[in-house]
Amino acid sequence: MNPSDERIRLEIAFTGGHVVGLMTSPRSAEALDQGLAAAAAAGGIVAVESDEGVHTVVLQHVVYVKRFARESRVGFGSG
Repeated sequence: MNPSDERIRLEIAFTGGHVVGLMTSPRSAEALDQGLAAAAAAGGIVAVESDEGVHTVVLQHVVYVKRFARESRVGFGSG
């Protein structure tokens, strides 16, 4: 797999209980992590590009972000 094609699965939980699941690039996931670290106290926003489109996340409403480990493939195959 080409590194530029790599996708990361995220779940972003917000105050009030709403959770958004999405697939994104490592670059976009890192931008979210950095935005949360740097601007959480300031109440900033960050744009997260996903396979579905762009999500604008208001950082002060984020309860948690779950970043899933890379999926391993199990099954039969020649290899």
